[in-house]
Amino acid sequence: MALCSTRFLFILFILSAIPIAFLISLELANPPSHVYYYHSTGYFRECAKWDDLGRRFLVGFMSGGGVGQVSVPDDYTPETILEEVPVIKDADLQGNASLGIVVDRPRNRLLVVFADLLANKYSGLAAYDLSSWKRQFLTHLSGPNDEKSFADDVAVDSEGNAYVTDAKNNKIWKVGVDGKFLSTINSPLFISKQWYKNLVGLNGIVYHPDGYLLVIHTFSGSLYKIDLVKGEEVKLINVTGGSLMLGDGLELLSPTKLVVAGNPAGRLVESTDGWETASLVSTCSGLKHRLATSATVKNGRVYLSHMIGIGYPKKKHALVEAVFSA
Repeated sequence: MALCSTRFLFILFILSAIPIAFLISLELANPPSHVYYYHSTGYFRECAKWDDLGRRFLVGFMSGGGVGQVSVPDDYTPETILEEVPVIKDADLQGNASLGIVVDRPRNRLLVVFADLLANKYSGLAAYDLSSWKRQFLTHLSGPNDEKSFADDVAVDSEGNAYVTDAKNNKIWKVGVDGKFLSTINSPLFISKQWYKNLVGLNGIVYHPDGYLLVIHTFSGSLYKIDLVKGEEVKLINVTGGSLMLGDGLELLSPTKLVVAGNPAGRLVESTDGWETASLVSTCSGLKHRLATSATVKNGRVYLSHMIGIGYPKKKHALVEAVFSA
């Protein structure tokens, strides 16, 4: 059959229409919970965090780099579609993706991870004042002459030190409060025995108020505790009740409850012994066709940020409330 025959083109059209029709049906279906929709100029948004004092979601631009704010007005109603307004767009960072972000409220700043999705020219961490959006520092964590790396997510401790995960080489960079590179955290526990599980390694990371880090390894699903008080001691947390494979962004709901974004959209993990062990206690579905990549907490409620925006010319993105079920 000729590749350009009428029959072939018709069959190709039917086959392509099936997934498109399925996606449209998913998009038109009633969402499972409350959703903050917002319009954006880009299709890809990797991470979103709630800034309670500013009454806004801060969103990283996965395509092109930068950060936008999505303000929630006092008279907000569920029918409102919010608007994303760019607040960070540095010329010297054009082309790099803005991935993990974290609000460092005691120092009134936002920490932003930058990485080149295609060429991996360098990985970096920048800090911006939350009021003026003036950049305070930009720290290059790797360059073109270093080993290939991929900076992914960031957490900040009580002293203002930042910890950035390297999803390619399974290590964590430590950056001081002033932007100075301090050290690297390595452990053989970070390396999976199956090579293919190291294709996407250390990813989501959060700081626990008791002085340690919790970190997820995406392709293996391993969850780690890094005790900063005990010389950055690394332990593999024994998680029961289900797998955390394909876990992405992390967010603490409380000192004993951790939200893992990814596939499925959200998982709730609990620990009663200081995160020596933990159990998967609940999941939520979210908007599966949009791919949940990060989590944030607003007024005690968890919202999952989804990577993919839909629409043209404005792209509509979704922040979906996570309603967990056993």
